[in-house]
Amino acid sequence: MKRKKLCALFLSSLFCLTLLNGCASEKNTSEEVQEQQTTSQDNDKVSNEDSTENQESETSDDTDGNVGEFSMQDIQGETYTQDMFADYDLTMVNVFTTWCTPCVNEIPDLQKLWEEKKEQGINVVGIVLDSIDAYGTVDQETVEKAKLLSERTGAVYPFLIPDSSYMNGRLAGIEAVPETFFVDKNGDIVDETYSGSRSFEDWQSIVETIHQEIAP
Repeated sequence: MKRKKLCALFLSSLFCLTLLNGCASEKNTSEEVQEQQTTSQDNDKVSNEDSTENQESETSDDTDGNVGEFSMQDIQGETYTQDMFADYDLTMVNVFTTWCTPCVNEIPDLQKLWEEKKEQGINVVGIVLDSIDAYGTVDQETVEKAKLLSERTGAVYPFLIPDSSYMNGRLAGIEAVPETFFVDKNGDIVDETYSGSRSFEDWQSIVETIHQEIAP
């Protein structure tokens, strides 16, 4: 009995620690429910959908090294395409949701990082993952929440709304937020994907290291 209590306490502590740095994605839960519903369909339909999933998987693999072509609007209605990466040596792409406390708490640090590094060829871009639903429809209520977050945190770097392709699949299937990845001026994804929030000092060190590695 004592051992069971210790195990339960350990798991509870581990869960709380995880929540301090990131949040489970509600979108992933929704996708799992849809997959369970799909499984209950007739065999022919399941077979067709399996084929489609395989094709999507292959497409994702092909574009994994490059973000490809896309067109997104930010929460203010301005349009951004893949060309935005060409203006900087390195762009930090921070994927977050409006309901994730660790995501929101690190936004001021990302704004500070953007202010410090933009003249050195380093950009910061936010993507509001929960601003569209599973069908690619923009959730205006969430967009308004994102605008309020931008005002309250003082963030002036762009908060983008995902396009219907989820940036050619790069944003699909994210299980936890915030998730951060880096893109060079050619649109190629560089270094690794970072899950969870970090301090300003940690991000500063990570960004400087990556920038030095890709510098000509």
